[in-house]
Formats: sequence, structure tokens, C-alpha cells
Amino acid sequence: MIKLLLYAILILVIARAFWRVVDGILDGARGNERGTTAVKLVRDPVCGTYVAQGSALSLTTGGTTHYFCSEECRAKYRAS
Repeated sequence: MIKLLLYAILILVIARAFWRVVDGILDGARGNERGTTAVKLVRDPVCGTYVAQGSALSLTTGGTTHYFCSEECRAKYRAS
């Protein structure tokens, strides 16, 4: 009886794994990507490093907002 139950559980696990693989292939074929979140990157005008806009330091001058990777780059931009 226990052996039969273990075989049933094994078959369910294999079937679920198979279905997840097939589902992933179908999503990829359709161009869907699961679990990805786009993060907007901005370029530091001083050193050229790309940094996530949410974690970048910013400075607004003349109505334009500039984003920086560090306080050092922001200070260099202010000085120029």
C-alpha cells in the first residue's frame, strides 16, 4: 500500500515538472517572460555608468534632471 502511494506521488511530481517545462517553452515561444521586472537604467553624465533610476542620486538643473552613480560624480558635475 505504501509503495503504491509513493509511486503515485512520484508520478504526480514528474507530471508537474513536465507540465512546467512545457508551459515555460510555450511562454518563451510567445515572448512572455515570467518573473522579470523591467528596471529603468539611467546614464551618469560624468563617468558613463548605468545605474537604476530608483537608486541613483539626482540633480535638477534648468528643468532637466540628471542622475548620478555616486556623490563624487554629482559633485564633479556641479563643479563643471
